[in-house]
Amino acid sequence: MPAGGRPTVRSRRLGSALKRLREAAGVDQSVAAQAILRSVSKVSRLESGQASASALEVRTLLDCYGVRDEDERNRLEELARASNQRGWWLDYQETLRPDYADHITLESDSTYIRSWEPSLIPGLLQTSEYAESVISTGPVFIDPDRIAELVKVRQERQRRIEQGGVHFTAIIWEPAIAALRHDPAVCVGQLRRLLDAGQRQNVTVQILPAAASKTAGMSGAFVAFSFGVEPTVEAVTVRTVTNTTVVETPEDLAAYANTFDLLRSAAMSPEESAERIRQILGDVSDQMEEAT
Repeated sequence: MPAGGRPTVRSRRLGSALKRLREAAGVDQSVAAQAILRSVSKVSRLESGQASASALEVRTLLDCYGVRDEDERNRLEELARASNQRGWWLDYQETLRPDYADHITLESDSTYIRSWEPSLIPGLLQTSEYAESVISTGPVFIDPDRIAELVKVRQERQRRIEQGGVHFTAIIWEPAIAALRHDPAVCVGQLRRLLDAGQRQNVTVQILPAAASKTAGMSGAFVAFSFGVEPTVEAVTVRTVTNTTVVETPEDLAAYANTFDLLRSAAMSPEESAERIRQILGDVSDQMEEAT
């Protein structure tokens, strides 16, 4: 059983890939079970993510399925090794909900992250002041000590962006940025953070114009993840009031990938977006000077 007694996003991803490759090779579960000297029920549990596969088992199954692509083999063997590894976020397991931990696991494993936010600044680009403001004004009361822990988690999540280990594209609806004007104490630092982030080679920040309300209304906030060399969407997380849901079915993933492409096409270019942010920053700075 995966660590923690529940299927992890890593074990589910691995199981889904093994099932896809087995079916593509026309191999039934009994043959796969014989290859790794396990039962059919074990293979079934591997494919559902209910059980962990060792790197050796994965290698044997890939041989059985005729998978010769070295990149694919290495990726899946590494995923098997990582399935039960302890991530830094487990140091906060008393603070984090399991679904949030799943989201962080996907971030940690990703090579490409694409975020659509119609109402907030993405967590990977939030300042600590903005993060604290957002967390403390949510629909559920959170103890102040836990708020501080959650802010630390967001800061830790941002290390991958800062270290250049992942390509991150954020599309933000303009009203979410314009709304910062109403909180001058947070606004200036957050707008500067967006401008600084947009200068990184691995980060793209685009604003969807306020007038593009029909496009913005296509979907609520979501984050799409890719794990290989190509930016193919392999998992999506959708945030609701009470939890974060992981979307993994091929049909749904294709729909989210198409939605993100439509949002990106309707958004301002990165250069235009930076100029719009600078305009808002200038307006706020002028207002603050007038108030003093």
